[in-house]
Amino acid sequence: MMANTWLLSAYQADSHQAWVRWLSQNVVADWQVFTLPGRHFRWRIRGNPLSWLDVLPAKPPEMLLATSMVDLATLKGIMPQLNGVRSCLYFHENQFAYPVSNQQHSSIDPQMVQLYSALAADELAFNSQFNLDSFVAGVEALLAKMPDHVPTSVGQRILDKARVLPVPVLPIEARPKRPLIVWPHRWEYDKNPERLVEILTLLATEDVPFQLALLGARGKRPVPALELIRQRFANHIIADGRVSRAQYQQLLGEAQVVISTAKHEFQGLAVLEAVSAGCIPVVPNDLCYVEQYPDSYRFNSNNEAVALIKQALAGELATVQVKPWLQSSLTSAWQKWLQ
Repeated sequence: MMANTWLLSAYQADSHQAWVRWLSQNVVADWQVFTLPGRHFRWRIRGNPLSWLDVLPAKPPEMLLATSMVDLATLKGIMPQLNGVRSCLYFHENQFAYPVSNQQHSSIDPQMVQLYSALAADELAFNSQFNLDSFVAGVEALLAKMPDHVPTSVGQRILDKARVLPVPVLPIEARPKRPLIVWPHRWEYDKNPERLVEILTLLATEDVPFQLALLGARGKRPVPALELIRQRFANHIIADGRVSRAQYQQLLGEAQVVISTAKHEFQGLAVLEAVSAGCIPVVPNDLCYVEQYPDSYRFNSNNEAVALIKQALAGELATVQVKPWLQSSLTSAWQKWLQ
């Protein structure tokens, strides 16, 4: 008999939405899904128990699976019927390793929400080893700053009930390639588009023919780096903006290179998708990329990135296998964990 399971997603951004859809369609359970919109971050991460107070059923589930944006400790406190219910917390990200922009208010409140939630959950899963390691390191660094009455071995308590379980990637069919570079990321500060400008500018001085597909979501505010790329590389751009899923898959299937300049990436789903379609990854020597791609595809400097792009466009680099992150390899692991 399928267990009645609540699936709580407190910040339903694109990647979270895709995960909820995949999970409810591919992992067998009697799902009840509760979500909140992916906006108003500070209110969402602190206020989600209040938002759900009169929404969640009075009858408790047999199991609860929540994202790390859910204030699980508070939710359990104000809904005592959840005491005794097996609760699992899934970390798409963690607030200890998330870079803060100049426009954001600095506060440890989101970090404390995730720490309390991790301690309140029965089991934890992280989408990458980098995510798990950076969370534990961040917790220990924060607690080391506290003046007194700090418990010992908090990091070990987290590790004792944690595992790495990536979000599954659905592979994309490879097509005949052309000299196309894909940027598949959100145009926001944490993806560091300014570095992309620098790399493309260096590449242009090498007289290497290339095309550009500038994909990913854009906010309401203009992105100076995007405007610079449009001005300097107008003749190279063949796609600029969000496209249909079919067109997105076609572009990834035809591209030779997928590039990232991210300051933060906990799993890098967009790059994994592109690599599944035969794109050559050109990624920073950092973050989750270290556990996904060989050294020879990671760069430390802009000049190294340019050299890798040139090699990829010349057909000198082999494709990379990402089977461990594909749906075919992960569905049974998800099913086993949640059973």
